[in-house]
Amino acid sequence: MTVVYKVEKEIAGRTLSIETGKLAKQASGAVLVRYADTIVLATVVGAGPREGCDFFPLTVDYREKTAAAGKFPGGFMKREGRPTTKEILTMRMIDRPIRPMFPKGYYNEVQIQTLVLSADEQNDPDILAMIGSSACLAISDIPFKEPLGAVRVGLVDGEFVINPTHDERDASDMEMVLAGHAHEINMIEVAAKELPEEKIAEGIELGHKTIGAICDMINELTEQCGKVKAEFDIPDTSELVGMLESKYKEDYIAARAIVGKQERYTTMNAMFDEFKAELCPEGQEADWKYSKELIRMAKDDFEEKILRDQIMAGHPSGGRGNEELRVLSGEVGFLPRTHGSSLFTRGETQAMVTATLGTVSDQQRVDGLRDEFTQSFMLHYNFPPFCVGEARRIMGPGRREIGHGALAEKSLAQVLPSVEDFPYTIKLVSEILESNGSSSMASVCAGTLAMMDAGVPILRPVAGISVGMISDGDDYVLITDILGEEDHYGDMDFKVAGTQKGITGIQVDLKAHGLSMDLIRETFQRSHDARMQILKVMLGVMESPRPETSVYAPKIIQVKIPVDMIGAVIGPGGKGIRRLQETTGTVI
Repeated sequence: MTVVYKVEKEIAGRTLSIETGKLAKQASGAVLVRYADTIVLATVVGAGPREGCDFFPLTVDYREKTAAAGKFPGGFMKREGRPTTKEILTMRMIDRPIRPMFPKGYYNEVQIQTLVLSADEQNDPDILAMIGSSACLAISDIPFKEPLGAVRVGLVDGEFVINPTHDERDASDMEMVLAGHAHEINMIEVAAKELPEEKIAEGIELGHKTIGAICDMINELTEQCGKVKAEFDIPDTSELVGMLESKYKEDYIAARAIVGKQERYTTMNAMFDEFKAELCPEGQEADWKYSKELIRMAKDDFEEKILRDQIMAGHPSGGRGNEELRVLSGEVGFLPRTHGSSLFTRGETQAMVTATLGTVSDQQRVDGLRDEFTQSFMLHYNFPPFCVGEARRIMGPGRREIGHGALAEKSLAQVLPSVEDFPYTIKLVSEILESNGSSSMASVCAGTLAMMDAGVPILRPVAGISVGMISDGDDYVLITDILGEEDHYGDMDFKVAGTQKGITGIQVDLKAHGLSMDLIRETFQRSHDARMQILKVMLGVMESPRPETSVYAPKIIQVKIPVDMIGAVIGPGGKGIRRLQETTGTVI
């Protein structure tokens, strides 16, 4: 006999329900989440660890079945194929808040799949997929700290709206997605029309109240039917970490002060190669006291401990201060045949962006659960292996590249001119030539300069910066302009983009349990101060957009025709338009 467990609550005037027990009963956990007429199935399956795996193999998949909205897939193929950009971005939104909620050192396979089964085309299923992923983990036997809730917040006519419909989102000055547990926020995504920091903070506070209500629902469901969590013992590396400290601590601290990334990494890695060779000599496996896997984990724990202790003492990597920006520089117009080009460098992070202007025919068509629409602004982000000094397989853009490009795109989209003022399709391509910390924010800065070089009359320049954090109990230190290792071993990557007037984009990733509102406000102030410094440098490179577009860009001329003459211009069957195009060499 099937037993169905269900909880429900009214959220923003619509009923949110979470139920389990009816579908996908062989999964470790499965829930059906419904909000109005939008329904999402979320499942999770756990398995043992992969042999030799040195990372947590969490896989998140989200798919919008077109049948959910009574549609056929667009294009020639009528079977759903590779995920769309929207689906990939939703996978990342699910992954980022959930990943830090697993125990440290947990390397078992975990696979989350979410399927949109019904879409009412007003309530976006992505929030339901986030809630469902948390709920199915909470009721499963997979170790998971505590349930998370998720919510979208809009700002329509100056008033905050919880879980705005698609119609309300079209009229909103802000698109905010939040995730967190009952006490703190642990993921933030924002696109905003130059809103002040305090307004964004108010939206976060309001959204967190709804998150708390959703967490209560998941806890109630877990009390009804939750499985006993599997036991997991965190690997003990204390003995090995002690050995590393006694032998290499002083040399490692000295190496961390080396300014150059590659030289710094080479020096540090040589120490660990020596340590591993001593404990695990080749050909003497029977005498090994420790496994290579445990030694690798001890290396990570040692590096993390030293880095965090050093930063808490006011010594970030590369010998700079906690509030110090690395050296900034910019250049425009160095590629002669592009419509616009720029180079932006911040320390060892360098982004080259090209701007290409096109016509209406160059717009990107986007198909999904809603009606098909076109996109006249796009930013594509590429991260080749050479930018971090590696030689590895060259592939198409992965989830990270698509996510970073989307963040930079929405941060810049807020300052674009109206179609009436500038009727061009705009494509930016960001090529990361060097990377050591926040290349997405470098893409924002370089993207601004490239558009100005192309003659795009943007409202105001946009700059971006990432602020990190190291915490130790109640004490914490914020780090402006974090490096890659400070991101890897730190607790926070808080990216903020904006103009002199206000914020246009935010993305927050956490490894810590959560963020308080006081810490969020402090981070806003730190990022604001850094943004003003970067904007000053950018304006020194280029004060304003060029008055004319490139000679190599298409020229668009708008002519108003009297209504009673439109038919005569078009001609029978479009004959007049075709003749005009043939004789003038234009596209009408």
